[in-house]
Amino acid sequence: MAKLDVLNLSGAVTGSIELSDDIFGIAPNQSAIAAVIRNQLANRRQGTQSTKTRSEVSGGGKRPWRQKGTGRARHGSTRSAQYVGGGIIFGPKPRSYSYTLPKKLRRLALKSVLSSKLADKKIIVVDDVNFESIKTAAAVKALKAVKAGDSALIVLSEKNQNAELSFRNIPTAKTAFVNTINVFDILKYDSFLVTKAAVEKIEEVYV
Repeated sequence: MAKLDVLNLSGAVTGSIELSDDIFGIAPNQSAIAAVIRNQLANRRQGTQSTKTRSEVSGGGKRPWRQKGTGRARHGSTRSAQYVGGGIIFGPKPRSYSYTLPKKLRRLALKSVLSSKLADKKIIVVDDVNFESIKTAAAVKALKAVKAGDSALIVLSEKNQNAELSFRNIPTAKTAFVNTINVFDILKYDSFLVTKAAVEKIEEVYV
């Protein structure tokens, strides 16, 4: 089991915690990580792109010229695909790009990125994230004190309005909860800043 110092928001060590090897100590599975990232990005797509077929484009009801006798190719509508302003053949239509992956694969990917973060010494455990009031300056100061790096994903064990609103205005920080952490966000942010209570919940939920 890996052992990490537990810090307060001033950066001082207040204790230590052991992290489960079942979650934070596995060999990262790159294939699982890639599959889950693709899945998350696909699920985020709006899928609202749309084109009009020849039947949906306005106009073109009258035959441009008679069928026979002109020497020209036969046409029944000026909204065929070969005409400027005509319909699109096999163009995109609104659809859902989302799909599901097996729970075991998603869990494996999550454990893999958490293990990678620990191996890279990017996991910071704090005793708690409590602010007396909603203050962005206090949140920025706390991130600097614990050496969170360029960006941080702050994981809380429960709702904390002061903490959530204090971090919300920082573009390089994001708050999350144990049940909302995901592979994409963990990789996106430089540091994984987590409360001691949240670590215990992660080990309870994802083991």
